[in-house]
Amino acid sequence: MNDMHDMNDPNNPNDLNGQRGIETAARRIQGIQEEVSKAFIGQKTLVAHTLVTLIAGGHLLLEGVPGLGKTLLVRALARAIGGDSKRVQFTPDLMPSDITGNIMLEAASGNFITRKGPVFTNIFIADEINRAPAKTQAALFEAMQELQVSLDGTSHSLPRPFMVLATQNPFEHEGTYPLPDAQKDRFLMKALLAYPCAEEEKEMVGRVLSGETGAELSVSAVSPVLTPEGFMDIQKLACGLRVDPSVIDYAVRLVGATRGISALQAGAGPRGSLALIRCARARALMEGRGFVLPDDVKALAVPVLAHRLTPSAESELEGLPETRIVENILARTQAPQA
Repeated sequence: MNDMHDMNDPNNPNDLNGQRGIETAARRIQGIQEEVSKAFIGQKTLVAHTLVTLIAGGHLLLEGVPGLGKTLLVRALARAIGGDSKRVQFTPDLMPSDITGNIMLEAASGNFITRKGPVFTNIFIADEINRAPAKTQAALFEAMQELQVSLDGTSHSLPRPFMVLATQNPFEHEGTYPLPDAQKDRFLMKALLAYPCAEEEKEMVGRVLSGETGAELSVSAVSPVLTPEGFMDIQKLACGLRVDPSVIDYAVRLVGATRGISALQAGAGPRGSLALIRCARARALMEGRGFVLPDDVKALAVPVLAHRLTPSAESELEGLPETRIVENILARTQAPQA
């Protein structure tokens, strides 16, 4: 049977065991990437980082100007894993209940009913999260951390898998509420959404003008590769991949090197070390390996660590970005040899 179709059986507990199971999972992940590419053109690194975040069970902070296809990426990814997605435009008047839901009185019956908010989905896109006030941001961060929402004292679990993809505009700061460092630390990774190259942009325009997709690119060509339950099996498999103590030591040394240097007011905390290993496991699985290499840690150090750093006043005056600081640390930190 074709591997891209027999994966829909979530009742096969032995489906992802051993090296053969790891190779099967890697093929399934590759299938997800191929389906996403049918709607979301280019940006392969961003797609890979988004998948790493989802496999690792984390949340992604995405920085980029409007109109580059963030919502399209989320919709395509959710469809490829057989799940659902919802988007909320964050505004200064957005209330916590607009995200989590509330308890309301039904006029017809006179009974109180639970209205679940849009956060009850598999992939939730919080567009321009820094435009909402702190109280609303906090409601979302509680859902991200606890994977549940409390309504009138009753806890309601969020669907699995669950990921928040929050966006912010790097240039427009008027009327925004910047995320505190402690809240940025809750995001497993931060990725940058760049402009497409000329060839990719021409392909986008061609698709839209072909008369097949209307005014916007659609996800109608994207087919589900597996079920949400099947994707959770992949997440569990990633959690069990072997990590050599020398690789753990390398990750801890990288994170430790961010502390106590003049370029930074504050470095990354222990959550940074955990995030590096979680993401490295996901990357290893995507490449069909049952073990983590130092290269997995090295490849993801910038998107995992940069947003966890607080630059010093001197660094800000010099315009030294956090990404460059992490790259400098990578260059001078010895990786373990095979």
